[in-house]
Amino acid sequence: MEISPVPLNPLGWTFDPEILRRHDRPGPRYTSYPTAPHFHDGYGQAQLRAAIARSNASARPLSLYVHVPYCTSPCFYCGCNRVISRDRSKGEGYVDQVLLEAARAAPLFDAAREVIQLHFGGGTPNFLEPAQLRRLLEGLARHFNFSQSPARDFSIELDPRSVEVADIAVLAELGFNRASLGVQDFDPAVQQAINRIQGVEETMAILQACRDNGMRSVNVDLIYGLPRQTLEGFGRTLDTVMAARPDRLAIYGYAHLPHMFKAQRQIHDADLPDPEQKLALLGLAVERLSAAGYQYVGMDHFALPEEDLSRAQRAGSLHRNFMGYTTHADTDLLGLGVSAISRIDNSYSQNPRELKDWQARLEEGGLPVWRGLELDADDLLRAELIQELMCHGKVDGRALAARHGIDFDRYFADELVALQRLQHDGLASCREGIVAATRQGRPLLRLIAMCFDRYLKAPQQPARYSRAI
Repeated sequence: MEISPVPLNPLGWTFDPEILRRHDRPGPRYTSYPTAPHFHDGYGQAQLRAAIARSNASARPLSLYVHVPYCTSPCFYCGCNRVISRDRSKGEGYVDQVLLEAARAAPLFDAAREVIQLHFGGGTPNFLEPAQLRRLLEGLARHFNFSQSPARDFSIELDPRSVEVADIAVLAELGFNRASLGVQDFDPAVQQAINRIQGVEETMAILQACRDNGMRSVNVDLIYGLPRQTLEGFGRTLDTVMAARPDRLAIYGYAHLPHMFKAQRQIHDADLPDPEQKLALLGLAVERLSAAGYQYVGMDHFALPEEDLSRAQRAGSLHRNFMGYTTHADTDLLGLGVSAISRIDNSYSQNPRELKDWQARLEEGGLPVWRGLELDADDLLRAELIQELMCHGKVDGRALAARHGIDFDRYFADELVALQRLQHDGLASCREGIVAATRQGRPLLRLIAMCFDRYLKAPQQPARYSRAI
């Protein structure tokens, strides 16, 4: 199928299918640098304790991430770390175990450090009953110093199929002021293919309940590139969602990696849109969102102009981490629960990915660290460069060089040569020391970042990453 370049205003993106097809290859999404596949098991409890001790000198506020792995049914597209169970009583034991981990980690942090950001992800966080969520939140508040600032950001991911309208009032009472609703696509044919049957009315009722209970921001997640997805059907989903005017939207590209995620083997390759069709779906989403007044934040995120993410981007304070785009850049991130990742001082650490392994390490005593990484000077330099690219679409090489005491052109000589391929096709520019994505290159920020990723030069298995389109 031949598709002409589609002008997208007001962003001004133009998708040239042939050019983008040439550059469509696997690569990281850069929620961290270095990325998680490069963590190693030589990093353990001693290194994490040392990192926390160093971080206390900074007096930075804290962000907490809590991973809830349980889901009541499998969505075939999912690549998240999750455990399928209909037994909601399992939440009781899991709450106990997360609070045990918190009780061991919290005393290591200076008690004066406030938790300014909290996020519950999964899996399905609302697998936990409201009473279980209350016990977990109140327990965390006993261990950590929860900020009372109006700027604090307490968010939770919700599956509208398994939460009641009345539950939203409880969440708001517990302090959650943001919610993210999974939708993916309302097209019945797509929902059947991905094993996620979800009605419009039940979803919109939860969205409205979030607003009625004073949550200041509601996000909706959609996915393009799903099996049986069409421009017509996805267009109806976009129109339905935008009529509700969510504060943020995430339009993720489906990453088909059946060799890594067993559930994806239920998806037939013949049902997937080809690269040109997938590109057209992305183009349709950008066109509709731009026309509706949403600001492009980065990667696959959009927000209304007065939403906090948009404000942070304009102010130059936008940040990206394992929770996605965030307004709280100057924090240390502590992850709790199975597979959770922490960024403390200049190091990353991760808990075991398998539930039984995480539970076993908790039973052994101490912190359940599985692997991690201490960042060296080169890592910190490249992490800052990639962070700037992913959040703002450009980086001032001269200012970066001054902060790190390097000659930008010499230090990144090989990387700037690699960048020329993207420059030649009009996806990137490099003038007077400023590396930037062009309007056409904004959807492919990760490709520009990959030019500066030292770890991609080593032998690897590219299939660990999803494709850029």
